Amino acid sequence: MLTTINKYPFFDLSEIIPDNDITYKSYKALKPVKTGNLIPDINLVTDYKRWKNFYNGAPTHGPISLKHLYGKPLTIAFYSKHWGEYGVEQLKQLNTIQSEIKANGGNLLVLTNEAGNDQLAKLTWEHSLSLNFYHDINNEIASKFRVYSENDPTWNRFSGIDVNIPLLAIYVIDTDRHIVYDHINRDLSNTFIADDIIAAVYNAALTTNHKKSA
Repeated sequence: MLTTINKYPFFDLSEIIPDNDITYKSYKALKPVKTGNLIPDINLVTDYKRWKNFYNGAPTHGPISLKHLYGKPLTIAFYSKHWGEYGVEQLKQLNTIQSEIKANGGNLLVLTNEAGNDQLAKLTWEHSLSLNFYHDINNEIASKFRVYSENDPTWNRFSGIDVNIPLLAIYVIDTDRHIVYDHINRDLSNTFIADDIIAAVYNAALTTNHKKSA
């Protein structure tokens, strides 16, 4: 008689133990804030460890005046080293127009979750950048602008990115926390128009001055 041998061990489905450690995160697409929106308080702190200031590539040190920063239209840019040359190019373009932003009554600040990284200092030195960086720990501010979320990680949108980082985005905010300019580089080919940023800063500063003189 031919005997059939079952080489797979028998088990009962009741023996399967579910893994409750696996958490499910619902997908919720990023919807960055845009022109006309009112943003929550940014809550910058004066802790010098969170600030990296450079002039022509060299680090500088000095007192931090949040009152001075908030008292003028603020251009905010989000940066991460993981954007590679796209991120570097944006920093170089911002560096080019920084003096015009200040001349038209505004300030410029770059937010990054990598402000303590030595690579940032090396980058600013190689390109002689004169920029102010703020360490956005855990991308808290980026989350408020909705350019970063754990529920829609960046690698879902861009090939070659394996770290969840904020979108390449630039905003201009007036002194009442209204967004008067926004630019999201969604396809890494749509660079910002410098004149648009300068005009947004100028108009916001003009409105602020009118309110002060009224």
